[in-house]
Amino acid sequence: MEFQEDIKNLVKVSLLASISLGYCYYVGKIIPKGFPRLLTIFPVILFFLSIPLLFNSVHLIGPLSLCISWLANFKLILFAFETGPLSSPSIPIFRFLSLACFPIGKSIPGKNPTHRSPLNYGIKALLLMTFLKVYHDHGDHMNPMIAWIFFAFSLYFFLDLLMTISSIVMEFLLGVKLDPQFDEPYLSTSLQDFWGRRWNVMVNRILHPTIYNPVRTMSARAIGHMWAPIPAILTTFAVSGLMHELIFFYFTRDWPTWDTMLFFCLHGVSLVMETTIKKFVNVKWSLPRHITAPLVVAFVLVTSYWLFFPELRRCKLVERAFEDYGAIAKIVTFVV
Repeated sequence: MEFQEDIKNLVKVSLLASISLGYCYYVGKIIPKGFPRLLTIFPVILFFLSIPLLFNSVHLIGPLSLCISWLANFKLILFAFETGPLSSPSIPIFRFLSLACFPIGKSIPGKNPTHRSPLNYGIKALLLMTFLKVYHDHGDHMNPMIAWIFFAFSLYFFLDLLMTISSIVMEFLLGVKLDPQFDEPYLSTSLQDFWGRRWNVMVNRILHPTIYNPVRTMSARAIGHMWAPIPAILTTFAVSGLMHELIFFYFTRDWPTWDTMLFFCLHGVSLVMETTIKKFVNVKWSLPRHITAPLVVAFVLVTSYWLFFPELRRCKLVERAFEDYGAIAKIVTFVV
């Protein structure tokens, strides 16, 4: 019953979100850019922040938290100051709605810079089913670190496949493709490569103009261009940590433990150390990928096991996901 209620709410929310974005679209033609426009569209930002609280399904809370409460709101903030993907003066309203609601950048519709073969996704689907089955059936009885590895790779395969399927559906319905979310993160040669180019690429693309660039510009005036990236990186990771804490709140409806915030702050500091060492040591040689990639993945897995895994288990994502599958099966059986 809860899943059916969520589907009804999704229809209502989709309509209200479209109306709200239409309002923002026309506000942009009347209200000058800057804080006056931001104040005018601020009620929409608050509404978008509340949307995931209307749902119980993890398959709806997750995408809505990312695409609406985070990405759409950040795009609207950029739009208030006449920057970002929503700020083209000739953009039609339908394109405005698509860019705001979905992780679509300014790339040419129909082009996919990280196209991979169907075999790649077939292997990932098989691995997802295997890893998820093992974790679901034996996760409580195996070594916690091993259980986390199974869960982490299940989560990665699931998100990658979900974005691929969503992109196919979006291209069929709207003629546009979603920005890729992952680019084989297990091949990362450094933390900078992992966070900047391979993991959650769509979030990186919106954090860069909304957080990193403004902080770097302000920091350059105070401490110079050489050191300006340091506060910019730390602030960007802190904001990412806050947004992840918010997403976990949507799942649990419980007060945050701040472990996730600590995880992102730790990685922000680690990335600052890495980039600073590279800049000043200026080493002209590098270790081969088959050495650096396992080291990067190991660092991410160990730190996330310590600070991220407990939060994911607290959300009971796997258990709630299987509840959703059961509800979908009942609906399909009833319809058939």
